[in-house]
Amino acid sequence: MWTSGRMSKAKSWLGLGMSLYFCGLMDLTTTVLSVTPMPLKELEVHLSDKPHLPHRMKRSWVWNQFFVLEEYTGTDPLYVGKLHSDMDRGDGSIKYILSGEGAGIVFTIDDTTGDIHAIQRLDREERAQYTLRAQALDRRTGRPMEPESEFIIKIQDINDNEPKFLDGPYIATVPEMSPVGTSVIQVTATDADDPTYGNSARVVYSILQGQPYFSVDSKTGVIRTALMNMDREAKEYYEVIIQAKDMGGQLGGLAGTTTVNITLSDVNDNPPRFPQKHYQMSVLESAPVSSTVGRVFAKDLDEGINAEMKYTIVDGDGLDTFDINTDPSFQVGIITVRKPLSFESKKSYTLKVEGANAHLEVRFLNLGPFQDTTTVHISVEDVDEPPVFDPGFYFVEVPEDVEIGTTIQIISAKDPDVTNNSIRYSIDRSSDPGRFFYVDITTGALMTARPLDREEISWHNITVLAMEMNNPSQIGSVSVTVKVLDVNDNAPEFPRFYEAFVCENAKAGQLIQTVSAIDQDDPQDGQHFYYSLAPEAANNPNFTLRDNQDNTARILTRRSGFRQQEQNVFYLPILIADNGRPMLSSTGTLTVQVCSCDDEGDVMSCSAEAYMLPVSLSRGALIAILACIFVLLVLVLLILSMRRHRKQPYIIDDEENIHENIVRYDDEGGGEEDTEAFDIAAMWNPREAQTGAAAKTRQDMLPEIESLSRYVPQTCTMDSNVHSYVLAKLYEADMDLWAPPFDSLQTYMFEGDGSVAGSLSSLQSVTSDSDQSYDFLTDWGPRFRKLAEIYGFCWLTKPQKSTHTKENKKLRSQYFCVK
Repeated sequence: MWTSGRMSKAKSWLGLGMSLYFCGLMDLTTTVLSVTPMPLKELEVHLSDKPHLPHRMKRSWVWNQFFVLEEYTGTDPLYVGKLHSDMDRGDGSIKYILSGEGAGIVFTIDDTTGDIHAIQRLDREERAQYTLRAQALDRRTGRPMEPESEFIIKIQDINDNEPKFLDGPYIATVPEMSPVGTSVIQVTATDADDPTYGNSARVVYSILQGQPYFSVDSKTGVIRTALMNMDREAKEYYEVIIQAKDMGGQLGGLAGTTTVNITLSDVNDNPPRFPQKHYQMSVLESAPVSSTVGRVFAKDLDEGINAEMKYTIVDGDGLDTFDINTDPSFQVGIITVRKPLSFESKKSYTLKVEGANAHLEVRFLNLGPFQDTTTVHISVEDVDEPPVFDPGFYFVEVPEDVEIGTTIQIISAKDPDVTNNSIRYSIDRSSDPGRFFYVDITTGALMTARPLDREEISWHNITVLAMEMNNPSQIGSVSVTVKVLDVNDNAPEFPRFYEAFVCENAKAGQLIQTVSAIDQDDPQDGQHFYYSLAPEAANNPNFTLRDNQDNTARILTRRSGFRQQEQNVFYLPILIADNGRPMLSSTGTLTVQVCSCDDEGDVMSCSAEAYMLPVSLSRGALIAILACIFVLLVLVLLILSMRRHRKQPYIIDDEENIHENIVRYDDEGGGEEDTEAFDIAAMWNPREAQTGAAAKTRQDMLPEIESLSRYVPQTCTMDSNVHSYVLAKLYEADMDLWAPPFDSLQTYMFEGDGSVAGSLSSLQSVTSDSDQSYDFLTDWGPRFRKLAEIYGFCWLTKPQKSTHTKENKKLRSQYFCVK
């Protein structure tokens, strides 16, 4: 349907709507078509962007959005709507194109009729709408017949999602005994359906399990208490099931459930009660202070802070003898000893103990009283107690010059028991290792056993023991501290060796030394020393002494003109006296050395021998000269020692044969020549032996003849190299008349090959199934007869007469063995 460019908006709306309705483009059962006209100015601007269009075209089809239901379950594609241009004459010349979100995947369009279908199942909860673009093209030229326009396909919601409790299951706590209507917790269910469309997302809450204890608000999901006086001690845990149903709770709505675990928290609504009204306890009289006598317990059904107890002794005759404390872990009252007990003084006590809650709640005071009392009877049991000293500590002062055996203190102890056993005294020797004291066994008199010396040990801490006669295991003890008082028994003396010097150019009255003294005694009035020259030095012409009256003294020169050549050392005796009674004194010696000094009084030399040296030769020069002489002497001694210990050249005898030889002598032999064996090096390598490369000249014989192996008959030779070589060497030995008469046993590690006897190795003998047999040795001729006899592998040469004059009657034989 064409519309003019100046048609009003109302006429455009009405004409287009009626055209779509009568042409069948609107399916009233599945879609809702909302048509919105495009302003003419906007259309002109839109068409002006197409330079290939010769003139501005009017827009003949306009729409806004389509609606389609989600979760379509049919087998055919779901019809969504129809696109149509009034330029379409129905001859198929117009081609409709669909682009945008889901085009070709979710939605398709019939390019001839403009029908739009959904080819996939739609879910509004995944995507609520799609934005697409439509365009009408000339099928022949491909030119757009209408401007491209955008429209929306909205997915219409259905009730396909049940409410869900995303935070469940829930855990909540509410105090016990709470009033009806007390809020416990709020639960919330969410519905994925569209809350703006119908009742699909309108949720109603209800309680499926948990009545009559709890209720839930149908709109807000707030759970409240519904029963008064719910007691935790009767039931503590509740499992409540809440249901959320959409569609406003109507029939056909979807529902979801969640679990709420509700715990009743404790309040102090139960007073404490003692399960026993009377407790009977006993305690030994020897129990120390703070020791436990027994426990009491007031039971409280509450827990935590509401069950905390405070125990108190409120009455009885043991208020000052016992204490009670609360154990915070178990809430029990612990009765302890407050002061020492005595069976002889009091044998039993009665206490009234109260247990009360420490924390109260005013609204439950009517359930009280929240305290209870019980009576505790405590019996004191008699024990055999050790002796007790009175007083419990002794302090004694004694002068250090006290005579041995003097009683310095009487130690007294008694048996606290009714029997009042006899007591014997002694000293713990670990406290008096020096055995300075002794105690009388019966009277307890403490006496000195050795002389005391305050300067050595000024304090003694000893332990006196008291033991019952009838029960030696009962022992009491007391500490006795003995202070040794000082007496004046040590004379003052110099604290160190005093040595002073005086210059040769010193003048009379010059100070050369200040001396002081020490005294091991410790008088109450303090130390005061008196200094003077000893009587034998009272008229000393060289030095004089002046007492400073402060426990020090000065030594001054009396004259000048000291000379080292005349006297280089002076010894000055000094008398030192103390102020004790009696006064004690001692003599100390001051050594004064005469030294040469410079004009400023600095010491240059205090040795008289220094004047005997030349003026130009100092002491350092002398030391250097002596050091040089010592070094020269050391060098001379070292050279002589090296000459004496010069090493002799070590000559290595290349001809010496260091191999092992087994030499057998049947007679005196030929002396040193008998130690010469065969050339073993040649025997090691048969190939070298055949070529003569390892031939070696003997010192005791003519040069060795050429190998005669070629002269050995072919019938005697074998393929084995070793066998051929041995036969050749045997032939040479038999033909050599100059060889010394000795037997030699040579050992070879070469097994060879081609032997008629096969392998002779012991390594393979263990693999043989039969015992090793050596009978074949007898078939090898007379040369191997001896070898067969000794169960070996040796070739025995025939005896030969010696060519030596001394040994012409001797026979010799040689063995060559192969391993």
